[in-house]
Amino acid sequence: QGCCGSRCFDWSTLTCQQLSGCISGAMAPPLRLSPTVTEIEESTTVAIFSKVSDMKSRGEEVNGALCVGQPDFPPPPEAIKATCEAAEKGMTAYTGVNGTLELRQAIVEYLKEHKKVTYKPDEVVVACGGKQAIYQVMLALCQKGDEVIVPAPYWTSYPDIVKLSGATPVILETKAEHGYAIDPAALAAAITPRTRMLIVCNPSNPTGCAMTAEQLEAVAEVLRRPANEGVFVLSDEIYERIIFDGLKHVSFAALGGMWDRTLTINGFSKAFSMTGYRLGYLAAPKLVVQAVSKLQSQITSCATSISQHAGVAALKSPMSYIDEKVVELKEKRDLGLSLLAKIPEVTCPKPGGAFYLFPDISAYFGGKTSGGEEINDSTKLCLHLLDEYRVALVPGDAFGAPRCLRLSYAATVENITDAITKLGLCLQALQRPKKARTA
Repeated sequence: QGCCGSRCFDWSTLTCQQLSGCISGAMAPPLRLSPTVTEIEESTTVAIFSKVSDMKSRGEEVNGALCVGQPDFPPPPEAIKATCEAAEKGMTAYTGVNGTLELRQAIVEYLKEHKKVTYKPDEVVVACGGKQAIYQVMLALCQKGDEVIVPAPYWTSYPDIVKLSGATPVILETKAEHGYAIDPAALAAAITPRTRMLIVCNPSNPTGCAMTAEQLEAVAEVLRRPANEGVFVLSDEIYERIIFDGLKHVSFAALGGMWDRTLTINGFSKAFSMTGYRLGYLAAPKLVVQAVSKLQSQITSCATSISQHAGVAALKSPMSYIDEKVVELKEKRDLGLSLLAKIPEVTCPKPGGAFYLFPDISAYFGGKTSGGEEINDSTKLCLHLLDEYRVALVPGDAFGAPRCLRLSYAATVENITDAITKLGLCLQALQRPKKARTA
């Protein structure tokens, strides 16, 4: 006699099929997953990037440069040098949960000089990337019964991070004709007694919307109303140095009366191009930082010591290095916009920051591929584009905007040109129903 899971057999009569099922686990009780997992979605951008990586590992040629939010330039030389220095000098031990005092002090000095906001080192906690900082502050402040207002289009992880906290995401639509800026009247209408937090991503992923000081002030004015004084603002400023056309980024915490309600998220992945270092931070009132640190002590403890040493060097390096890269990104933005303009019936607002284009391609919905498949949403279009044209873009469905696609132009000129040209070929090859003529 032998047993597999909850079933027992006489080994002398065990069939090959039963044995195979036993070995593969197919005869074991079904795996029960926590609702924490089953009630959220996998990050679409991560899933697409993983598929592209798998295709490349099989030797397939694919242009995946525009599907992931990752700069195509190296980190500042000072950060690279500090990385080597940290390893060679044995800076490889745990640090305090909040991060090294040296890095937190450097962050404080950076925010004061460049963002005109004042913090103390104990009002900063360093995390393994901005995403972890967002997750932890959401867990620290939100719970079941709370609502978090998430302007759409949104970064794909926001709604699910809200759900992980137990709170409910409330989607606040923004309009392309307004550059996807938050409308104060719509915000005021969305706030209820259950509203705990508003997320402001400025500049925005995925739209590139860079809200002006006047637009931010209008949002703050809504929050200053007596009925709304308990609403926190999660201000995701990870793209704050990547801004164009003479616009000036304003930190939400710098607005009158907003410091003690603002949870500032920033990091090193975007402007400093240190995505793999996994280094970000939260700057907030001390009590909030203490709560977040308590959570982090039970999750990852600290960010890596080597990354933190490199982060100090990045913050102290000449910002002229980043400024030069921003000039290059503006040129790539303009190239991308000019290529999109050549595709009939595709519209795209001019983004003021970050490194994304967010064109509306819905005029082509209803069209059919040469194989007869109907393309009726951006996900199907992206899959068709990847399978037939070997170009990976991210469907707008992932960002709460199913009529659109996201393109990252933090890529080479060659990859930008190739991807958008093939997008145009793909769209115009679809067989669309003829529009009825009007008298």
